[in-house]
Amino acid sequence: MPRQQIGRVAATTGNDPELDALILRLHIETACRRGAVLALSLEDLNHADCLVRLHEKGEIIRWQPVSLQLMTRLVEHVERRGGAPATEKVLRYRNGKPVGRRRYDYLTKRIREHLPWADILQISIHGVRHTTLTFVEREFGVAIARAYAGHTHSGGTGGATLTYTTPSIVEPAEALSAITGQPHPLARDVRHPLAPRTGSPTRQRMTL
Repeated sequence: MPRQQIGRVAATTGNDPELDALILRLHIETACRRGAVLALSLEDLNHADCLVRLHEKGEIIRWQPVSLQLMTRLVEHVERRGGAPATEKVLRYRNGKPVGRRRYDYLTKRIREHLPWADILQISIHGVRHTTLTFVEREFGVAIARAYAGHTHSGGTGGATLTYTTPSIVEPAEALSAITGQPHPLARDVRHPLAPRTGSPTRQRMTL
């Protein structure tokens, strides 16, 4: 999926490019579902460790790494749009009201109008999530991809093995570094995906 084209449409068209660019970037970096972005509140931002707390279906709550660049933009977005007094939600319109599901319909419709191939493929936010998770699985393995997606490890093929290989927050942070090309405070420098390693090829970076 040409993410650059989708990102360009989100960030340069419509009535609120800043908001749409943040929405899209959140899904690219975290591979979360729509509900998690809409539920994101001020207390879910951990600026020091560059983490966001995601509330997803099945009452799953998890901390997910994001880049310092994205975290900074989220904080600035909140400050410019009324801060805490306006709403507890992170993503909001210029008038301070929180974003709802209709924003996704508007964003998806605009992407398809500007990109004929996206209309043919019926591109959606779910497709963005799938692309990120496919990259993580290819470069880092199934266990880390499942952790990145917020999937539980009970049942299914390889359930027992995956239970014993459940990643910590460090591995998703390293996968994020490969996605964004930016260091993360929780990634171990010695295993940074973009750092040259003796006798071992450097991992690929996902093209955004």
